[in-house]
Amino acid sequence: MPRPLHMLPKAHLHLHFTGSMRHATLVELARERGVHLPDALQQDWPPKLRATDERGWFRFQRLYDIARSVLRTPEDVRRLLREAAEDEAAEGSRWLEIQVDPSGYAQRFGGLTETLELVLDAAEHAARGAGIGIAVIVAANRTRHPLDARTLARLAGQYAGRGVVGFGLSNDERRGRARDFEHAFRIARRAGLLAVPHGGELLGAASVAECVDDLGADRVGHGVRAAESPHLMERLADRQITCEVCPLSNVGLGVAERPEDVPLRRLFDAGVPIALGADDPLLFGARLLPQYELAREVYGFDDAEIAELARQSIRSSTAPDGVRKELLAEIDAWLAAPPDEPAAG
Repeated sequence: MPRPLHMLPKAHLHLHFTGSMRHATLVELARERGVHLPDALQQDWPPKLRATDERGWFRFQRLYDIARSVLRTPEDVRRLLREAAEDEAAEGSRWLEIQVDPSGYAQRFGGLTETLELVLDAAEHAARGAGIGIAVIVAANRTRHPLDARTLARLAGQYAGRGVVGFGLSNDERRGRARDFEHAFRIARRAGLLAVPHGGELLGAASVAECVDDLGADRVGHGVRAAESPHLMERLADRQITCEVCPLSNVGLGVAERPEDVPLRRLFDAGVPIALGADDPLLFGARLLPQYELAREVYGFDDAEIAELARQSIRSSTAPDGVRKELLAEIDAWLAAPPDEPAAG
């Protein structure tokens, strides 16, 4: 009997706010608000996506915008975070860093500041209810002007130490160079926030290098294309810059044809720290636990290696030192217990 993965303590560092919504909640809220859902978000869910061409990314973004449109009240936001926290706890995720772009909801909730404060308050209550830790990453949209990113970086900095732990950069990396957002990341770093831009998903190793060299990335969202460059993998390993690898998202967007093609093993063996993530479960149909199941069943990780993946996620997080120490000890206990008698988490 293999050790049960849902009892392995872990941190989830790559989860987007809207994309964390339960599919059942999307369907229910859409019905209540009279929002028409396309077949891809109903009977054909999860949608078949391929975002490696412009038309495919546009379709992905359209589905995302439809999902965002059903969240209309503060209670919707609270519900989303409450359910996300419950789902995290059920999968053994004990620390969550959820990424949000307040711009997508600012008109609905009274402005950027008001939106962020709503999310932070909802996250605090959700964390308390589920018995896990939750922190927030404010993310800029690389398809918008870099000045917008600076505004968000200043906002994020105002809440550093009050629930916001990092500053990110998301959306189609083909439509906005990382270096164009250097000023925004400088503002965020001065405020003490982690730099966690996306890179190396739809573009290659050079995109990851730009995140590291121009934005001072502490972690890279996705980063799987770093495997195309042994020299870059060596740099990431030497500097212990974590790649937030989301295997089923990579397949869903056509970055990899099959789960077997995601270079998780290559990155791990090269010493690159890894934090497995789900990205957008609402659109890819899988939360965090299936990513760990892939590590065991597809990439051939034994339990000692899976425990190390969980440790890397904890070490790469912004969890307080006491929480990290406790979770690392629980991971050791999970591994030390006989496979048929897992340690209680």
